[in-house]
Order: sequence, then C-alpha cells, then structure tokens
Amino acid sequence: MAEDWPKIKTRRTTTISPWVAIIEREVEFAPGAAAEFYHAVGQQDYIAIVARTPDDKIPIVRQYRPALERFTWELPAGLVEKGEAPAETCKRELLEETGFSALAVHALGNYSPCTARLSNRLHSFFVETGARAEAAEAAIEPKLVTAAELAALIRSGEFVLQLHIGAILLAGLRGHIDLAAFSPAGGPAKD
Repeated sequence: MAEDWPKIKTRRTTTISPWVAIIEREVEFAPGAAAEFYHAVGQQDYIAIVARTPDDKIPIVRQYRPALERFTWELPAGLVEKGEAPAETCKRELLEETGFSALAVHALGNYSPCTARLSNRLHSFFVETGARAEAAEAAIEPKLVTAAELAALIRSGEFVLQLHIGAILLAGLRGHIDLAAFSPAGGPAKD
C-alpha cells in the first residue's frame, strides 16, 4: 500500500513566459486524506560551467540579475535549448559568454536545483579550454581568476549563486580543481 501513495490527483501547468511556467499539483498523501495543492516553477534545464584555461585560470562572468536588482559574479551558464544536448549547451554558452572554446568537456552530473520549488535539472560541467577565440556577449563581463581569487569572491558575497558554488564543489570532488585553494591559507575552511 505504501508504494501507492502519495498520488498526484491533478496537474495543471500555466505558462507565464517562454522561460517560466507554474505547475500546480494536487497531492493526496494517504487514502482518504484531504488533497493538498503544491506549486513549482517549471523551467528548461540549465547548465553551469567550471572551466580552466591553459594558464590555470577560471573564467567567471559578471552580469545584471533583475531578480536581485544588482550585478553578480557567476560561472558561465545558460538554458538548455529544446533538442540540444546539455554538453552542446555547455560548449555554446562558454564560447558566447567568455570567448573560450571547449577542448575537453567533463560531465560533473545533473542535479535538482531546488527539490521544493523547481522542476528542472542543473547539468554541471568541467571544461578544459583552448585559447580565447572571440569576444564575449555585450551584456556580460568575463574575468579570469585564480581559485584563490574565486574563493575570495565567494567569501565577500560578490559571487553568491549557490548552484554555482555547488558546481565548484563537484569539480573539486572529481579532482578537476584543488579545493584547498578555497580554504584560508590552504588549511581547513572556517566560518
């Protein structure tokens, strides 16, 4: 009996824009229990890129985020287009946002960005880049940083996107970057 519950009684999707939908689910948690309504934000899957240039720098980008009403530093990232494989999105977005081409793309995994409110997936990648091939998008300011400089931006609150901090951790856990650079003086991390 337990595997039969909870049950989705109804599901309704309301499209808000080409990028966002609201998904309403009526959920019954046990036989005879009153159904409850839950809402989620529906979006396309997106990708986050932890990249390393031939001179051991990490490309990051600064852009204005209306949701926060300020500029933030982030990893190169973007929405997966319909019919596009996430690894192809990774290559395209890295080139568009930083001007760097991808020589080798390593999947770090795909995860749920927020199990309570978002229905999409975040695909994270580590990329070994070639030389800078072209200029970045006009609305995006790329910057090359060392791992220690990136750690300082995270600590200062200038790099605030938790999903991208998670991608950095995944790159470290898979041996692509040295997480010791994110600890003060190379020692254990402190609050």
